[in-house]
Formats: sequence, structure tokens, C-alpha cells
Amino acid sequence: MRTSDFDYHLPGEKIAQVPVEPRHSSRLLVYFRHTKTIEHSVFWLLEQYLKPGDLLVVNQTRVIPARIHAVKPTGGRVEILLLKKLDDRTWESLVGGKRINQGMEMGLEGIGLQAIILENLEGSRRIVRFDEPIEPYLESKGEMPLPPYIHTQLQDPDRYQTVYARVSGSAAAPTAGLHFTAEMMATLLLKGFEFAEVTLHVGLDTFAPVTEEDPRMHAIHTEWCEVNRKAADRINAAKKGGGRIIAVGTTTVRTLESAARVATEGNLVGEFSGPTDLFILPGYKFKAVDAMITNFHLPKSTLLMLVSSFIGREEILRVYQEAIQENYRFYSFGDAMLLV
Repeated sequence: MRTSDFDYHLPGEKIAQVPVEPRHSSRLLVYFRHTKTIEHSVFWLLEQYLKPGDLLVVNQTRVIPARIHAVKPTGGRVEILLLKKLDDRTWESLVGGKRINQGMEMGLEGIGLQAIILENLEGSRRIVRFDEPIEPYLESKGEMPLPPYIHTQLQDPDRYQTVYARVSGSAAAPTAGLHFTAEMMATLLLKGFEFAEVTLHVGLDTFAPVTEEDPRMHAIHTEWCEVNRKAADRINAAKKGGGRIIAVGTTTVRTLESAARVATEGNLVGEFSGPTDLFILPGYKFKAVDAMITNFHLPKSTLLMLVSSFIGREEILRVYQEAIQENYRFYSFGDAMLLV
């Protein structure tokens, strides 16, 4: 297995720069695993591919507006992207700027607080401590951390949140869920389909390309996730009732498969809360997920490797090539895919 096995060429114009309106009008590519056939549809028509008893599992994490700006004592500008909260005043962060080293103090623009670099980590990662908790200032002063391949300014920050986002903590959106509207979810509920909510706080490493020649040598970063008792009971009941567990997004897949590792006998998943280091590569045997809704992912990414594990590397690359030919929109604000 080589990282280059998961590469493909995507013309730049296929990268979606803005979300479609309404959300549920995005296109939907449906791949049937048993017949290896493809169908083209619209996300609003998702119900046509569901069966009675199916359970849609969504990631209810909420993106925090985690990009803030600071000024060095020399006057140089610094960008801080909060990644992981370590305590009330300390965060692991990505810090952009020249010569940002341990011990440096900075003033936060528009906020009036001070920050100090406690420790240099690999690359541009730093441990940053603020002189008081930063979270109360983020909603008014923070910026939404859009991926670097999106160059168009987002007019409405809520468009980078799912409509069911509840639990703040992510550095990036679980983008497969961006296609759902409240109207569509209400319609699905009226027709007898159910939802369960889990949580995984998405880190930027989720989207980072794998640089090692052998992907098995890649050190995947942990992400905090939770399947509470209510969600676990609903998932187990749906499976015992003959329904399929449909994961909305690769973050939900990772959460469910992590919870499957602690399942008791006779259950699909167990109650789980904590960090997960699960790295799903081809050869992995899925324990909890029967189908998944996902977006189109970056070349050589762990996410592309995950969906390759579900339907096969050759098949996912064939599906991607057809999506390119059919002018699907790729990445975070792009179209959706149902693997069923």
C-alpha cells in the first residue's frame, strides 16, 4: 500500500468556492456497493434510497470561530487558529507569522487580551496561553476557519455549520452534514426515518494530506468523540430492528467504529467518550456502519483512504473520475455522495 495509490487529479475549477442554496439542492452521487453501479440524483431525494427502519447518525459538533489575530512587540502581525483546548486559558494552536517562538508575548487585535507562546510543537503548532479565557470573545471577534482551498469570502458564517450543530469544539465542519436543511430533516422524520446524534470535534489533521510513502506510517492525530447512552441505545435498537446504520460523514464513521470497539456482546456499539486514534485504511472490517453519506475528499488524505476502505480503492477512484466528468462540485462546499 502506497500513499500515491490514493492520488487523483482534480481540475481547480471543480473545487466549490461557495455553498449552494438551498443546502438540500446539492447533487447526490449514489453508489451501490453490491452492483458497483452509479446513479445521479439530488440530495433532497435522499429518502428514495432509504428503507424503513434506517437510522441516520449525525455529528452534532459545532465549529468555533477560532481564527484570531495578534500583534508581536515588533508590530508584526500574527494569525492564531485555535485547535484544541488544554485548559481554561491554554490552547494548542496553529500560529502563522515569522519567528514565533517560546516565550513571545502578543496582543490580541480587537480583544485587548495578551497571549504568550508556552511551547513550540512541530511545524507551526504552538501551545498558547491567554491571560483570561478566550472563548467569550470568539463569537464577536473570531473568524470562521475555512479550508485554505476556499478563496471566496463566506458571507454567512452559519453556512459553515450544520443545522443541527449543538456542541462547540471543532476547528472544521463535518461537511457531509452541510447538505441537510431543517425542512428536509422534518420531512424525513414525518416519513418514519430517525436520527441519532453523536459528537466528534474535528481537527484540521483530518484534512491534511498524508506525506509518508506508506500510509500505515502516518501518525494520525487523536480527536475527541462521544456516543452517549441515548445514542448507543438508539443505534443498537435500530440494528436489532433490521434497519441500516447510515453515517453522515467520515467523522461519524470514525466515531461509530470507535464505539464499536467497546460494544458488549449482542450490541453494535457501546457508550464511549474520549479521544480516538482510529485510522481506517483498506483492509479494515467495518463493524457498525452499513452506509455512509460523504463529500468528495482531497487526494492522499486519510478521508479518501477511509472511503476507499468502504468500497475499494479502484472503485472510489472510478467514482471520482465519473464525478469529475459529470461536473460535480468537490470538497467542503461541494456535492454529496451516498455509498450504500
